[in-house]
Amino acid sequence: MHFLIAGPGALGCLLFSKLFRGIRGTAHTLGLLDYNGRRAEALSRSGILYYLGDNKYAVPTDVAAVPQAATPADVIVFCVKSYDLRNSLDYWNPLINEKTLLIFMQNGIAHLDLGTHLHDGTVAYGTTTEGATLLAPGQVRHAGSGRTFLGFPQSVENHFLDLLEKTKTCFENGGLQTDVTDQIMTRLWSKLFINVGINALTATLNCRNGELLSLAGVRDRMKTAVDEAVEIARRLQIDIIEDPYRTTLLVAEKTADNISSMLQDVRNCKKTEIDAINGAIEKAGKKLHIPTPENSRLTREIKSIEENYPQYP
Repeated sequence: MHFLIAGPGALGCLLFSKLFRGIRGTAHTLGLLDYNGRRAEALSRSGILYYLGDNKYAVPTDVAAVPQAATPADVIVFCVKSYDLRNSLDYWNPLINEKTLLIFMQNGIAHLDLGTHLHDGTVAYGTTTEGATLLAPGQVRHAGSGRTFLGFPQSVENHFLDLLEKTKTCFENGGLQTDVTDQIMTRLWSKLFINVGINALTATLNCRNGELLSLAGVRDRMKTAVDEAVEIARRLQIDIIEDPYRTTLLVAEKTADNISSMLQDVRNCKKTEIDAINGAIEKAGKKLHIPTPENSRLTREIKSIEENYPQYP
């Protein structure tokens, strides 16, 4: 099997590093896709640096900046930001055929309707609670272990079931706790509840995850944001398998020293995924006539921060 990872951000570099380890000694092959030619060239020379605790590992990379430079894959794992996914699918479309498995690993829920955008390929969704911090281009710190879920939103052919199972095995061999689930929508929403309660608050307050638990009034805002998302999920008949607010508190505690992906974006003056997270709850609330004042407030606050970057991307 040939795997491709699209996007050399924090998650992309982490999954590439783990998958590289997971396929070692097998006939499987792996490549990285990066539309930025200059960065792709640099990563091809330097490889990815993977940091875990006090240890550093160099991971050689085969990076393509244009579709013509890559080999069509059996599995392409898209780790680009949610707002870049459609353009990424269009750009790398020459590598996709009717037998290709596409795994979308985006935060939030804004990407869930993009399966209909595809001409070829079959979509599976993935979500992970692995912590990853991008230190510099191609340099990733594994900030905390978690659990990864992969699954299809609907029934698919055995060919794609087999590809997903093999992907799971390779991730596990690389050190990622991975499950294939028939409740992937439930898992995506479970991750969304956590992101709704943590990401935007850390970005507006410029704090690490754990600091949310001690700042005055923040727990109330967190609970309100999560409760609004839960009400939307219930109206959409999404199964809720855990107490979302309690889980969010536990994640904030477990990842106390982590810098959320949204805060990383804000500190680097990059566009955030606010529209796919709190903004998606606000949008759904308007459609369902359910008030979402806290999620609307967080969305406005993040957009205000973006608009006031020294140089808006």
